[in-house]
Amino acid sequence: MRSEGCVERAVVLAGGKGTRLRPHTDQTPKPLLPVGGRPILDLMLQRLALSGVKHLTMAVCHLAMQVEERIGDGLRYGMRIDYFHEEKPLGTAGSLALIPDLSGPFLVLNGDVLTDLDFRELAAFHERSNSVLTIATQKRIQRIDFGTIELNGDHLVKSFREKPEVEYLASLGICMADPRVAERIPRGEPMDLPELVGVLIGQEERVSAFPFDGYWRDLGSPREYELANEDFESRRGILSWS
Repeated sequence: MRSEGCVERAVVLAGGKGTRLRPHTDQTPKPLLPVGGRPILDLMLQRLALSGVKHLTMAVCHLAMQVEERIGDGLRYGMRIDYFHEEKPLGTAGSLALIPDLSGPFLVLNGDVLTDLDFRELAAFHERSNSVLTIATQKRIQRIDFGTIELNGDHLVKSFREKPEVEYLASLGICMADPRVAERIPRGEPMDLPELVGVLIGQEERVSAFPFDGYWRDLGSPREYELANEDFESRRGILSWS
């Protein structure tokens, strides 16, 4: 019997071209870029292994052989790692329809995320929510640098707010999913997570949001990548898990 919060199966999406990080990603896949002297993916896999993951599939495309050569079969992480090769980019959800052995709840996450999120807590929340999909989220506040005007018909001004702050929930690129989620994805066709969520909601499936207020960075932009390296020394104990 599985215990609550058990995370044994995972999928890491590591096939993107990382166009915003060029020229760094012209010769190196984004998940292998170093943070604190170690590949982002290496830090993530160590964390997943400590969370109890036994079997992980890496969805790869851009410079896939580099990922395979660097990561290998997972023996040194204490887990089994295999690879799904995308013949064409399938987005942030499309590959899930083609990956075998997703027979129980599984974790799916982007390969360029640096976080101290406890994946077991996410799994336990997902199980309690009775949802088909649970998305890790974080509250963010965005300040708009201009005065904003709202109209009330016929070009009449309803309100004027000077440099307001907008609060929103950001998706962290980390989810827990049930196997039936993959059944909603057209086989071999690109699909991103927002589209998948729309399909699930349209079919009256439960989709939940897991609130997280710890450390998280999506290393998809030059500024975020720079900040992650700056953060690493002060947070080495929680980000390297060594």
